[in-house]
Amino acid sequence: MTLKPRITVIGSGSWATAIAKLLMNNTKRIGWFFRNPENIELFRQYHHNPSYLSGLEFDVRRIDFFDDINAAVKNADILALCIPSAFLESTLTPLNTGLSNKCIISGVKGIIPERNLLVAQYLNQQFNVPFERICVLAGPCHAEEIAMERLSYLTVACPDMQLTHNIANMLNCSYLRTPMSDDIFGTEYASVLKNVVAIACGIVNGLRYGDNFQAVLVANAIQEIERFVNKVHPAQRDIKSSAYLGDLLVTAYSQFSRNRTFGVMIGKGYSVRTAQLEMHMIAEGYYATKCIHEINRLHNVDMPICEAVYNILCDGASPAHEIHILTEKMK
Repeated sequence: MTLKPRITVIGSGSWATAIAKLLMNNTKRIGWFFRNPENIELFRQYHHNPSYLSGLEFDVRRIDFFDDINAAVKNADILALCIPSAFLESTLTPLNTGLSNKCIISGVKGIIPERNLLVAQYLNQQFNVPFERICVLAGPCHAEEIAMERLSYLTVACPDMQLTHNIANMLNCSYLRTPMSDDIFGTEYASVLKNVVAIACGIVNGLRYGDNFQAVLVANAIQEIERFVNKVHPAQRDIKSSAYLGDLLVTAYSQFSRNRTFGVMIGKGYSVRTAQLEMHMIAEGYYATKCIHEINRLHNVDMPICEAVYNILCDGASPAHEIHILTEKMK
């Protein structure tokens, strides 16, 4: 990596916009990949993302925009991946530029559908990116609050602690703290699982259960997450830290949580397809539900919350019936 690494954000949604804002606090210039060239022209003209967090104004003189993924990757030493996991593979498929010599910041917080792979695993297997060059972003940090400059904490996880330190410094600012970790697998799995739990929380809300039961649900959920990550990737970790418990809490309770919103719609009787169409945004937990179910076939971890969500979303079970059964399993 050069002394002044070139950084390019891949993605144009709210999270990509928030990460770009953070990077531009500490970096003179960034690259930014958009699929749609029309959005680039609108961005240049109005100095903000035309589709997401449009209240954020950017100095476009400091941004190199790309609508060609190969040009975007070739121009960068560090790539910040900030696109939904469901679209990651299709975005990177046209690549004829290697990734193995790049450093990757993964802000995806999802799992690759059909492959049942974490983003770090996918990058390692498909593009030969060493795990030591992949930094996972984890923890309770909604894009909307970054836009409003409300104090947030975003854990940077990577086996190479020097790289972790460098990336943390690129993101750290007056309203963002960046704890560091070497647990890329645990933080990624926790980020995936909390989205499934948030859907469950939304469903119980849509069914008009109260705060008391949701608190019990979340308390059981962190135990479920701990059982799973310890079985799939044993390591020393504090499941009560913000990268795990904090991320679960904000996704389960926040008004900004897409997965909770999706779950509320399901609990109120929307079909999966109708809920997806009306949201106009991706609920990562929908894709994660099936992936976690299939991965757990190999591990047989007791996961009643994830199984209830799977039965509702993938098997068409009645939300009211499944949640009633679930209430009997909570402690």
